[in-house]
Amino acid sequence: MDRRIKKNQAAIMNALIYLMGEKDFEKITINEIAERADVNRGTIYSHYSDKYDLLDKCLEAQLKELVENCSPVDGTKPYPSKVSLLRTFEEMEKNALFYRTLLMNKSVPSFRNHLQEMMNKQIRVLIVENNLSLDELSKDILVQFLSSATVGVIEWWFTHAMPRSAKEITEQLWSLLELNQVILRSHS
Repeated sequence: MDRRIKKNQAAIMNALIYLMGEKDFEKITINEIAERADVNRGTIYSHYSDKYDLLDKCLEAQLKELVENCSPVDGTKPYPSKVSLLRTFEEMEKNALFYRTLLMNKSVPSFRNHLQEMMNKQIRVLIVENNLSLDELSKDILVQFLSSATVGVIEWWFTHAMPRSAKEITEQLWSLLELNQVILRSHS
């Protein structure tokens, strides 16, 4: 892809995020996005069909980058490891404006859903790799519980202005996840 196109798309996505930090997504116009990104409306429409398409593409790009940056480097450990969880929090901390804005903007509940779905997939991998002998309904309930808890902690972390470092929050969350695994193993 042409560097100019990438630069315009990044400017457009950043403009959207900054505007969402100032007001509800529903009240943002394409003109405001274009003005903030220093591009014309036609440039936005050449890449996105409307502001909803722009938001979807922005979410997809950021979550894809999050998964890529937090995947295991050596490929020997399952994805949901303490190291990958720490990298996830560090990546989110690095892009705090983006995550805080999307988690706190009540007119964009889809971001939380996308984040939770990503967590669901990773937790399912962990269940399979740990050979937990659970029926499908129990697996579904476990996945929902763990992903909701993890996303809830992420949401809390951002809405409370990240009162702990990425390392500290990872330590606390990992301890809770390990405790849950011990409980599960004792019942299976």
